[in-house]
Amino acid sequence: MENFTFYSPTLFAFGDREERRVGELTRRFGGTKALLVTGGGSVKRNGAYDAVTASLKEAGIPFAELSGVQANPRSGKVYEGIALCRAEGADFVLALGGGSVIDTAKAIAMGAGYDGDFWDFFTGKASISSVLPVGVVLTIAAAGSEGSDSCVITLEEGNLKWGCPKSDLIRPRFSVLNPRYTCSLPPYQTASGATDMIAHICERYFTNTADVEVTDRLSEALMKTIVSAAPKALENPGDYAARAELMWAGMLAHNNSCGVGRVQDWASHQIEHELSAFYDCAHGAGLAVVMPAWMEYVLPHNVARFAQFAVRVWDCDMDFAHPELTAKEGIARFRAFLKSMGMPATLSEIGAKAEDIPAMTAHRAEKPNGFPFGNFVKINPEDMTAILHLAE
Repeated sequence: MENFTFYSPTLFAFGDREERRVGELTRRFGGTKALLVTGGGSVKRNGAYDAVTASLKEAGIPFAELSGVQANPRSGKVYEGIALCRAEGADFVLALGGGSVIDTAKAIAMGAGYDGDFWDFFTGKASISSVLPVGVVLTIAAAGSEGSDSCVITLEEGNLKWGCPKSDLIRPRFSVLNPRYTCSLPPYQTASGATDMIAHICERYFTNTADVEVTDRLSEALMKTIVSAAPKALENPGDYAARAELMWAGMLAHNNSCGVGRVQDWASHQIEHELSAFYDCAHGAGLAVVMPAWMEYVLPHNVARFAQFAVRVWDCDMDFAHPELTAKEGIARFRAFLKSMGMPATLSEIGAKAEDIPAMTAHRAEKPNGFPFGNFVKINPEDMTAILHLAE
């Protein structure tokens, strides 16, 4: 296990009706006027908006509003939010929604007090040194941004979907997690969220670092929990227990408690960012297409780790004479699980075209340090191209 520093300062208020504490928590963490960031109309239909705004009013916290954040969040909303924050004198950013809303709120919090372009933080031109405090009321269990030190935004000029350098400064000060608000999610969104959670864990699980048994076991337990809970939530959307398991698993999948002490990979996410940049597909759906193809491509690098994944997560029987068969069976069961949730398995199912693969690879190359990427196996342009072709 490698040396590490782990700092996770977020206060989590978990459970039914905990959103009633939002006003009090906003004030506790220094907010005197909030910018409330939301997506579409779902938070008004499920009652979350009314509950949160009532709590803010009861606590005497005035607020301005920024609505209309889209999936695969765009820079335009970030710029709009920064301008609104400054015009309204907001000193706290409150995200009500899922990962896209939270990431937008984080980017606004970075940019509101910065004289330059917030995108400077994404290119490395500037370093994050101070941010407005961010609070979260989560309504979608998926991205894990409610506890993470990262965010991803698409710059509309150039269609660049990039993540900012990780910083504990952008971890939310508090996150309110009421599983009840996820019960109204459409099945596809629930399944995409579960896929994203497993991908976040796999990006950490597939490592070349030896002797990391404790985080291996944490990762495996979380993956098995998601595999158990997701079908229950899909069969019975109002199953509070299953929704609660997924909501907490999503946070633990991405707050890095499963990633400490090991070199992480993140190749599949980098490839998927090009898919969702080109086709605006759901992030989890893109990962459902990319990650099994990546596994198939890199399997020869460490057959034993994939066999471990197969046995411990997918309950495969170990073939000690032919461990590669066990490893392949694990990948096959992973694919079958994704399909059982209604997730796509091929590029064509998300509207992607094989003829666009060279353009996606070239687009990736425009990013600073675009190639190689990944750490389990270094991915060069020819590797990315091969993985995408495996996903056809």
